[in-house]
Amino acid sequence: MSEIDGAAIGVVLENFKFSHGTDKPDATGNQARIFRIAGIKSTDGRDVDITVNRFYVSGANSDYGENLTGVNLGRLINPWRIDVVDGDDIGIDHKAVLEFAAPAMVSAAEGYDCLSTGAVAGTGTCSSRPATADYNGERADIGMQMNVGIGADRSANINIHAQSAVIDGSYLRLWGDGDRNQMVAQFKLNFYTPELSVDVCAHDGSTCDSRIYMSDVVMELALGNQLQPLFLDVDGGGNFVIDIAAIRKPAAGEIGANGLRGSSNTEAWDFYESYYANPEYRSNFSIGNFSVGSKDFGSARVQGMLIQHLSIRTKDLAQ
Repeated sequence: MSEIDGAAIGVVLENFKFSHGTDKPDATGNQARIFRIAGIKSTDGRDVDITVNRFYVSGANSDYGENLTGVNLGRLINPWRIDVVDGDDIGIDHKAVLEFAAPAMVSAAEGYDCLSTGAVAGTGTCSSRPATADYNGERADIGMQMNVGIGADRSANINIHAQSAVIDGSYLRLWGDGDRNQMVAQFKLNFYTPELSVDVCAHDGSTCDSRIYMSDVVMELALGNQLQPLFLDVDGGGNFVIDIAAIRKPAAGEIGANGLRGSSNTEAWDFYESYYANPEYRSNFSIGNFSVGSKDFGSARVQGMLIQHLSIRTKDLAQ
């Protein structure tokens, strides 16, 4: 306890498992365990009702949520963190930054392969370990079963399952922008799973259409950065606005004709070098194998994607 300085809050959950129940009525006809999204209408004016029949978080080998076991979320040496960090230390000058962070990545010499369910120390950069016979590990089976009702039609069901999922290295950073008087964010989402599946089944689970199956899924999504932050706002109509402003254009004479630093304004050249060369600003997505039913489409990869500009605005379609 003498070494605790109160600088942040670390969270570790051991032997954790969670299951939101089912929308099926009990013996008395009550539906007490429901998570429902309503207030949406289809293009032809019918009410759209989205009901989450089940959501679960479990340890390994859960058989798509049928056999729930415990999983550890975080480690004492690398917990989930809630912290207020000095922006000067992370490139956000003269700001206090609120950070929500998953366990951090570690060196390849001490970390674990992010996808392999049999990974051992020294095989990758993920801190979260796969389960073994001796401990639960920190990789969760996660799944959701949803029913989408359009008017009286409740035949559409969507099931999503991820096995041995890892989100190490993910974080959300929030701070205030004084010039625009807005909340600003930097969001990094890492998601690794050896199996991600999506299927559409009848409400009672008796029949299912073709399953979408993806193996060895890697998603490293970067939204906003020190040079091009993610702005969060609400407009006058109550709609959410998410915006990543376009990177500023260099002024005349800032960058030399040959593009080299020696013939350019060094401050401007370093600005763009940092923006285009920093791998932390880029997003990556890969699938080891993608299949739909019996059709196999092989692998897919998007590497080094840089978001130059993004603008998302919600809209009330009833207006």
